[in-house]
Amino acid sequence: MNATSYRGQRWVIKIGSALITAEKTGLNLDLIRHWCEQFAALMNDGLEIVLVSSGSIAEGMHRLGWHTRPNSIHELQAAAAVGQMGLVKTYESELKTHKIPTAQVLLTHEDLSNRKRYLNARSTLSTLLGLSVLPVVNENDTVTTDEIRFGDNDNLAALVSNLIAADRLVILTDQEGLFDSDPRSNPAAKLVESGIAGDPRLLEMAGPSGSAVGSGGMTTKLLAAERASRAGTETIIVSGRITDVLLRLKNDDKLGTYLNSDRPKLDARKQWLANQLQVRGELAVDAGARDKIAAGASSLLAIGVTAVNGRFNRGELVSCVDADGREIARGLVNYNAQEIEKLLGCHSKEIEQRLGYIDEPELINRDNMVSV
Repeated sequence: MNATSYRGQRWVIKIGSALITAEKTGLNLDLIRHWCEQFAALMNDGLEIVLVSSGSIAEGMHRLGWHTRPNSIHELQAAAAVGQMGLVKTYESELKTHKIPTAQVLLTHEDLSNRKRYLNARSTLSTLLGLSVLPVVNENDTVTTDEIRFGDNDNLAALVSNLIAADRLVILTDQEGLFDSDPRSNPAAKLVESGIAGDPRLLEMAGPSGSAVGSGGMTTKLLAAERASRAGTETIIVSGRITDVLLRLKNDDKLGTYLNSDRPKLDARKQWLANQLQVRGELAVDAGARDKIAAGASSLLAIGVTAVNGRFNRGELVSCVDADGREIARGLVNYNAQEIEKLLGCHSKEIEQRLGYIDEPELINRDNMVSV
């Protein structure tokens, strides 16, 4: 792809905590200023940009005089609330010098798992982009619980990429990209210049996080690339410290690790189903159901289900797993867990006899299910 063909494209740019924070001094203002100059140049060239920025907790820790990341959820939420003020103010101030208006968008995974709120978030972001506004997105750390402990903004950036049908996800990090082994312990480690998102061999190369302020490592970046690829989004994992890194990417310079997709692009509803993180339970299926689901040829019928795990209600998202526990699909169930336990292995015509009523002849309709 040549550089001029990027006009009209949408990029999601994610900046990690280890990169955006300067040791013991809060935010790295010099780097933020440099990125904002590039954001402005890209937008002036016709690109639409959504920024997913970490750093609120780290900035809050600095403002509160904390030198060690706390373990308490409430202390983390307090740090995020304090730090978010400085983070957004910094972006707004820097981009204002380039006459680029900004907007703050705080999301939780619940916002993206609820279909109505998902569509509202998509409409809001699309409207902002149409107004040439640069949205600064972050997880709403002041109200989240498990996500603040176990989550990361790599996943959030991938979900935002799906939300707006982004052409490219750029993950700016403090590493050059993915290496075939840990470069911190192996000086001979080689940069992986390109690959296919979701390739399990890449995950084997990834190591744990090396940052004291961030929650994600290279593994989460690869998983985010795989999730983004379901919408046809390409991902580049690259060092944010490279001079003019974003402009060089627009000019097709070979930097970092480029990950493309070899999977067919899902339609908007299937993307939403595939990328939800809040799976409420599992349905184990037999080999016959597994093969039909994998081929996209069938709804899930009760006769093909062998076990139920978890407690969930009608309309919630569940995984379909094979005999080895591997997820093959996910979808919205027509019955709750207790009802499905009574229907294991039965024909559709027997549902009313077993339950005393029938809502739908299938447990998951093929229109509400997606292979993963």
